[in-house]
Parts: sequence; structure tokens; C-alpha cells
Amino acid sequence: MRLSLLSRLFGRREDDVALALYDSVVAKARLPHWYEAGGVPDTIDGRFDMIAAVLSLVLLRLERDPVAAAASARLTERFVSDMDGQLRESGVGDIGVGKHIGKMMGMLGGRLGAYRDGLAARDLGPALERNLYRAGPPSPAALAHAQAALFAFDARLAALPTPSILAGDIA
Repeated sequence: MRLSLLSRLFGRREDDVALALYDSVVAKARLPHWYEAGGVPDTIDGRFDMIAAVLSLVLLRLERDPVAAAASARLTERFVSDMDGQLRESGVGDIGVGKHIGKMMGMLGGRLGAYRDGLAARDLGPALERNLYRAGPPSPAALAHAQAALFAFDARLAALPTPSILAGDIA
């Protein structure tokens, strides 16, 4: 019984950390500059794409620190939980939710690879055009804004110690 209580307490703490970090990811992705100067469509798909972009950069930063593996997994689980809730609120039934979640996880995995490659090449343009601007090509100014802001965010994450990131201090 005691071990069960400790497991629940420690599990809850890890969930609280994941929630705080995920809330910070969503807040970062909802900043108006992405949609105004960055030209990201302010639609359900556009908001998903922006959350996935910010989340991808956070996950890529956490993967560089082996100590953060469990927190990274919890953060991904929190994303899945949020998307599950969003789908259900929009009227997707139980049978369809799993299929949609699988598709979203595939999309997130593809973005992780694309953003990893883009960061390494110092050119996020192709990844952003394919993943952030699915509705159509952005203006050169919008693409430049989004790319510069994501590079600045990646640099900010690189400079932060892992405990700060896990605390949700990613602004």
C-alpha cells in the first residue's frame, strides 16, 4: 500500500511538471506574432501546426539531455491527452479518436525529423513551408519571421538548463 501511495505521489509530480511545460508550449505557440507577422493561419490546423513546431523544438532540446528522457515522454503523453480531449470536444467519437491520434503522432514524428534536419542545416524554410503553412505558401516576410523566431527560440532553449525548461520557463 505504501509503495502505491509513493508511486502515485511521484507520478503526480511528474504529471505536474509535464502539465506546466506543456502549458508553456501552448502559450508560446499562441503568441500573436506567429499569426500576425508569421502568417500562420489562425485556424484549428494552424494552431495545431504551431503547437507542434514549438513542441518539436522543446522535445529536440530535451533529447540532448539523457536525464530528460522521462520528462520528454511525459510531455509527449500530455500532448496526446490534450489532442484526445480536443478531438472529443469537436465531436469525434471514441472509434475515430484513436485513428486521429495516430495520425497526429505521425505528423509530430515527421516534424521532429524535419525540424531536426532544418536546425542542423540552419534552414527551416522547407520544413516550415511543408508543416506550418499547409494551407498554401507563405509570403517571404512571414516565412522569414517564423524562421527567425524559431531559431531564436531554439537558441534560448539551448542556453537554458534542463531544470528551467522542465519548470516551463521557456519564454
